[in-house]
Amino acid sequence: MQGISRRLGHQSLRPAASLSSFKSIYPLSDHHYEADHPRHASSLATKGVGHLVRKGTGGRSSVSGIVATVFGATGFLGRYVVQQLAKMGSQVLVPFRGSEDSHRHLKLMGDLGQIVPMKYNPRDENSIKAVMAKANVVINLIGRDHETRNYSFEEVNHGMAKQLAMISKEHGGIMRFIQVSCLGASASSPSRMLRAKAAGEEAIFREMPEATVMKPAVMIGTEDRILNRWAHFAKKYSFLPLIGDGSTKIQPVYVVDVAAAIIAALKDDGSSMGKVYELGGPEIFTLHELADLMYDVIREWPHYVKVPFPIAKAFATPRALLINKVPFPLPTPNIFNLDEINALTVDSVVSENALTFNDLEIVPHKLKGYPIEFLVSYRKGGPQFGSTISERVSPDSFP
Repeated sequence: MQGISRRLGHQSLRPAASLSSFKSIYPLSDHHYEADHPRHASSLATKGVGHLVRKGTGGRSSVSGIVATVFGATGFLGRYVVQQLAKMGSQVLVPFRGSEDSHRHLKLMGDLGQIVPMKYNPRDENSIKAVMAKANVVINLIGRDHETRNYSFEEVNHGMAKQLAMISKEHGGIMRFIQVSCLGASASSPSRMLRAKAAGEEAIFREMPEATVMKPAVMIGTEDRILNRWAHFAKKYSFLPLIGDGSTKIQPVYVVDVAAAIIAALKDDGSSMGKVYELGGPEIFTLHELADLMYDVIREWPHYVKVPFPIAKAFATPRALLINKVPFPLPTPNIFNLDEINALTVDSVVSENALTFNDLEIVPHKLKGYPIEFLVSYRKGGPQFGSTISERVSPDSFP
């Protein structure tokens, strides 16, 4: 009993330590900051984070030294980036502008206090400063593949990226800025979204030449917007429209590999700063070959309707013309998205001399197997069955 009382007595003499740990777990939000203010000044080096003070064995209950503000964390790629950051003991600030439910799946990925949701307004500079005030790393995953009445391609993919870079530069304590763009982003691209992404890259490098840009190809994963979309359409209508003749080449990449590349760049000694990485998978598919792979996994007989580009554009043009001319929101484009159709007129593969996964010491996964296993949920009659199985095998052979 005396030993217990002595220990309790010693603990009661250290309230400052408990208070400081509480503050580290629950950072305060400030609407304004200055680089020379003692609360916001950073003593961090300007290179990678591998040398930062760490505590623990490296798991989710450790302290990695990273306090990352991840814009776009509630999206497809965001959940995988947050998971890998939290897994190594980083604190992740999650700006969100939607409902309180939009981020709740992320809070389970880290230890208590590691995932900190913060409501913000992307058009309010002070709101952005508040969610970045305590950060030393900024990761921008904000992107949009279709326009809405409220947000255009240029504002989302260019304007917001430029604003984040300017605020990060003003902050003075942001040692790593990682921008996620798109493979094929170019000022000469037929796609407005890809042209806006290219403009965003240029704006970021003007403000922060030490930034890192990741350009992933079409990402595949449980929540993806290509194989899920195709499988749902094929199950509902018993056919799949192929834009063009299905010969456009793409280089799809597993979303977990893209998240791993971001973390690898974040953990290095600064060798990735100021560089652009093109992240494509190990295999190149035509649209037809990728659709065949989808049909094979969902165990359905493939049925295609090839839609020439002019006809596909004719289907998609009315929404693009009316988006800002009607007093109500239009449905989200599914298969016939005009900007995606324009992008499909050219191949989207990794450039010959580009920096890739190899330069980050990552071996990307092939799609066949685990990365597309989620498609078994579309099989008729359960994960073990489907049209191509039930029609080839006699019912008497089943137990």
